[in-house]
Amino acid sequence: MSEPAPITLLIDRANQGDGVALNEIFETLYPELRSLARNRLRRNATLTLLETTGLLHESYLRLVKLGRLNVESRAHFLAYAARTMRSIVVDFARQRMAERHGGGQVEVEADTQLVDERPGEDEVIRVHDALQDLGKVDERLVRVVEMRYFGGLTEDEVAEAMGVSVRTVRRDWEKARLMLAVALS
Repeated sequence: MSEPAPITLLIDRANQGDGVALNEIFETLYPELRSLARNRLRRNATLTLLETTGLLHESYLRLVKLGRLNVESRAHFLAYAARTMRSIVVDFARQRMAERHGGGQVEVEADTQLVDERPGEDEVIRVHDALQDLGKVDERLVRVVEMRYFGGLTEDEVAEAMGVSVRTVRRDWEKARLMLAVALS
């Protein structure tokens, strides 16, 4: 049995469209990707129907569907996976909210009981919308938030993935946090 290829070689192969290499990347980074998914869902505990494994597997399917990666390093791949997971959680929250509001169906029965509101789903959408607004001002700030907050990457990993200094990441992180706090208040 041969030794597994270093992650950078696998990334190079996956960038060329090698599906086997993408599988090997997922296999190699599975513990870290699982941790990303767990951290992502922990922030939205009310989304109990979406589990860590489900989020991780849905992320894998979306990445495989692309057929080719465009990442430069392990940190960049993890950042991309974090962005994919964020997208899945937002899609899931929107779907649940649509279902809760009838999904386009007209409800005939009158119900006097309170609707089971899930503030976590609404918050996911609010944060997503705030990030989209932030992206209109500075896309780099959004990428920092995705990698730090959603992806759980360290400042060093974010700096490596973005090709900037750690000091720039710290400054961007603080600026993004302040802008998002204002947008969400």
